[in-house]
Amino acid sequence: MKLKALIIPVIIILVALFSGAYIVSETEQVIITQFGKSIGEPKTAPGLYFKIPVIQQANFFPKNLLEWDGDPGQVPTLDKTFIYVDTFARWKIVDPLKFFETVNNVMGAQARLDDIIDPAVRNFITSYPLIETVRDTNRELDTFEVGLGHTKKEARALSKITEGRRKITQGIVAQAQPKLKDFGIELVDVQIKRLNYVEQVRKSVYARMIAERKQIAEKFRSEGEGEARSIEGNQEKDLKKITSEAYKTAQEIMGKADAESTMIYAQAYEKDPDFYSFVKSLDVYRNAMDNKSFLLLSTDSDFLKYFKGYGPYNQHNPGNN
Repeated sequence: MKLKALIIPVIIILVALFSGAYIVSETEQVIITQFGKSIGEPKTAPGLYFKIPVIQQANFFPKNLLEWDGDPGQVPTLDKTFIYVDTFARWKIVDPLKFFETVNNVMGAQARLDDIIDPAVRNFITSYPLIETVRDTNRELDTFEVGLGHTKKEARALSKITEGRRKITQGIVAQAQPKLKDFGIELVDVQIKRLNYVEQVRKSVYARMIAERKQIAEKFRSEGEGEARSIEGNQEKDLKKITSEAYKTAQEIMGKADAESTMIYAQAYEKDPDFYSFVKSLDVYRNAMDNKSFLLLSTDSDFLKYFKGYGPYNQHNPGNN
């Protein structure tokens, strides 16, 4: 009976000790509340701690970095370009007591971050041209696109970056941090996750890009046609040159042949003029008379004299008359 009487108090003490003990890890910090009000200092060092069971409550808060992910929103830039901006941030609880007394929990803190960071992002995006939000420096891009050299030169001349995205995000942090300090929150960083044109602006940008590509294509086509005409002209010139040189060579050969033929005929004519006349007359007969030719000549015509007999030959051969 005495043993049983001792066991019950021991169990009660163990249960009280178990329910009153709590462990704080390296990534946690604790606020002790009693009847809903905070008491004592926050427990930020890791270790084993004790509280009054039932009466006191341990409220755990993360000590490491927490994430805030904003909703994408439509924002106009300084140059009147409407874009969707999607941002995110990293924050942490630096004063758990103030955090507990103001926002109470992480969900409440997320709502406060929405109310403070979103207006700061909108304020800075609308204060700068689009190029400032997109880029950090005036470093020349290492991209290359055939036919757009003049466009890129004009773009570089018209859009000089003075602040850049990094300074814009630093300005957002600087504007939002004082407002979050009252909630025991430290805003570590804000970054732009994504930028995109709104649908209407995107369509106009695509239409302009298509028009530029068509202009480049037409330029290439006209240059190609001009080059083709130049090549064809050179070919025609070379062809005429070759043809004229060939004609010249042919005429020279024909002239030499005619001269040589005339010389041969002249030599033959000098040796036997009557034979030469007879041969030339035969050529005339062959070209002038065929089975369809009809000639009406007088009997004393010289054209058919060789049909009537050759005088000198007949004188030496009287039997052939």
